[in-house]
Amino acid sequence: MDYETVSPADFGASLRGIGLNLLVRDVPAQAVFLNEVLGMTAHRVSADFAIMTHRDDLLQLHADHTYGAHPLLGLLPQVPPRGAGAAIYLFGADPDRAAERASDAGGVILQACENKPHGLREACILCPNGYAWTPSRPLSKEERAAFA
Repeated sequence: MDYETVSPADFGASLRGIGLNLLVRDVPAQAVFLNEVLGMTAHRVSADFAIMTHRDDLLQLHADHTYGAHPLLGLLPQVPPRGAGAAIYLFGADPDRAAERASDAGGVILQACENKPHGLREACILCPNGYAWTPSRPLSKEERAAFA
């Protein structure tokens, strides 16, 4: 599917599985953050909406005002952070590279890069909209041996 030209109706009808939509104050700024820090690709970026891809996975960014009468809009906190309790993992994303770029892009490193006993190297980065992003990569056999 060509995310740059697909109609909204065809795009919506094509969605399967679990969808992730994030409400953000500034869609273009969030798209830039996700691209610069996490290497995601942005499609159809506007003040209202963007499609973001990481490998074959996608998520949608929606501006707060696009949720108009939706009851979720009234639950958003006036003061960030917004995403407390949610951890958004990007498997196969370089946590070291992301952590190096996070602060220049307005992010805050909640947890520095670390090899974890569950077989991943991870960092946890809070974006300006308050969502916790966890880029991770599998540990090598040598790195996993340290936990044996």
